[in-house]
Amino acid sequence: MARSVEFDEQLAISRAMDVFWKKGYNGATMRDLTEAMGISSSSLYNTIGDKHQLFLKSIKYYTESRMAAARKQLQPIKSPLKAIEKFILSSVYAITNEPNSCLAIKTTFEVATTDEQVQKIIKADNEFTYNLLIDLVGKAIEAKEIKVSQDAEMLTDYIINHFTGWHESFIIHRDKTRIKKMAAFLIRQINQ
Repeated sequence: MARSVEFDEQLAISRAMDVFWKKGYNGATMRDLTEAMGISSSSLYNTIGDKHQLFLKSIKYYTESRMAAARKQLQPIKSPLKAIEKFILSSVYAITNEPNSCLAIKTTFEVATTDEQVQKIIKADNEFTYNLLIDLVGKAIEAKEIKVSQDAEMLTDYIINHFTGWHESFIIHRDKTRIKKMAAFLIRQINQ
């Protein structure tokens, strides 16, 4: 009779996510993953599936965790402009303090260009960010907290595109002050 495999799947996926975050999809070996998860390769295959299925679950876990954290953090803020500023500053903190950069951005460039399943997860993450910000930008324009533009779509795209550039800059230069200055400049532009 086969032995029952019992483990905390969410914890195991979180540990696998850390391996993918450090080594990337292509750099992570099955041995790296099973050692981090504390399970055998047969347990992995029997419960989660292969490396690709584990990667999908890890990316989904990462993006959904970020979405939940953003909702929780911004929900109590009454001013749409202050919520936008908080989102920008939280993004700066993540960019400059996550030791392995953003897993979603790393995944976009490593895997999402050729993997439709991964692309779907990354796209959902991007759409969440876009919808969250466009709602706040629209409300801030309506409340006359933002006067720099009446085009909520353009302003939302403008804000979001800064995040990718900041990630790249921080990966290359490792200069927190530089990223913080760029964020402060963006916030001043929005506040005009």
